[in-house]
Amino acid sequence: MTYYAALDVSLRTVNVCIVNDAGDVKFEAKVVSEVEDILTCLDGFEGEISQVGFEAGVLTQYLTYGLQAAGYEVVCMEARQVKAALSAMRNKTDKKDARGISQILRTGWYSRVHVKSLESHHIRALLSSRKAILNKCLDLENKIRGLLKVFGVKLPSNRGHGPFDELVRGTIEQDPALCHALLPLLEARLVLYRTFLEMERRARKMAQADAVCRRLMTAPGVGIITALTFKATVDDPARFKRSRTVEAHFGLTPRRFQSGEMDNMGRIAKVGDADVRTTLYVAAHAMSTRTTAWSSPKAWGMGLIKKKGRRRAVVAVARKLAVILHRMWIDGTDFRWTTEAVSA
Repeated sequence: MTYYAALDVSLRTVNVCIVNDAGDVKFEAKVVSEVEDILTCLDGFEGEISQVGFEAGVLTQYLTYGLQAAGYEVVCMEARQVKAALSAMRNKTDKKDARGISQILRTGWYSRVHVKSLESHHIRALLSSRKAILNKCLDLENKIRGLLKVFGVKLPSNRGHGPFDELVRGTIEQDPALCHALLPLLEARLVLYRTFLEMERRARKMAQADAVCRRLMTAPGVGIITALTFKATVDDPARFKRSRTVEAHFGLTPRRFQSGEMDNMGRIAKVGDADVRTTLYVAAHAMSTRTTAWSSPKAWGMGLIKKKGRRRAVVAVARKLAVILHRMWIDGTDFRWTTEAVSA
């Protein structure tokens, strides 16, 4: 007899439901959402559990590696598919959700979610911290700009983050009232900016020490943030059978709605990781505006700008860039600038 264990995971508790291959419920329990408590519950079941399944969530990483270390085969399911399947139930409870997940696991009607490695999560933690600090720094800069406008002080908008303190401090210190109100904001912003520079240094050091990131950065427009974000999000390039599927995985392909005689092509899907989609767009924009050396993607993108406009062309180049970076990673080759290099 084959048994399947389903976990309906919340932040504090986990509902466990075990069914056999015929779909009959054999065991149900509610435990604390800790790996030790879940293992105690599963180990106490008399039958041999074939698979343990749950939908993707905030505790996916913690539960997956904890259960795999204990010898269980873990299946992490796509949350949107599980939600669509469970929405057919009239009354929604955690207990019924666990039963529904167990039936989904038993029948195999799910898409398995790739659980990223610890290295990938370490990179993402660094990038998320850097982004959070930068956003708070921008918030304080915009707040200072807005408060100074009341007194007729109009700061130039084309100055970078570095000269901001020097640009504003002299104006604030000339007025004792402004100094009393705005100087603490400026000091807090300065501390955040110095922290951001430290996070930027750590990200640069991490990218330069990684062979994959160094290879990805040979592509035009790709910098340390794009390389690190792409590497952390893809994690395992072998999980994509074709490089063309990477663009759809990151939501860079157009939506399509077809029904009968209706066939509408919409904007890009915007599914998947938003950070990697943003960094690819920024890299594609940098390729078309800042990179002076010509390459095949840039020439193709410049032709699209004349036909479709800059925004659509940059999105198309970002889509192509995702495929190129994945192919470079798989083949272990640097970016080839000329057709002669490709032939060689």
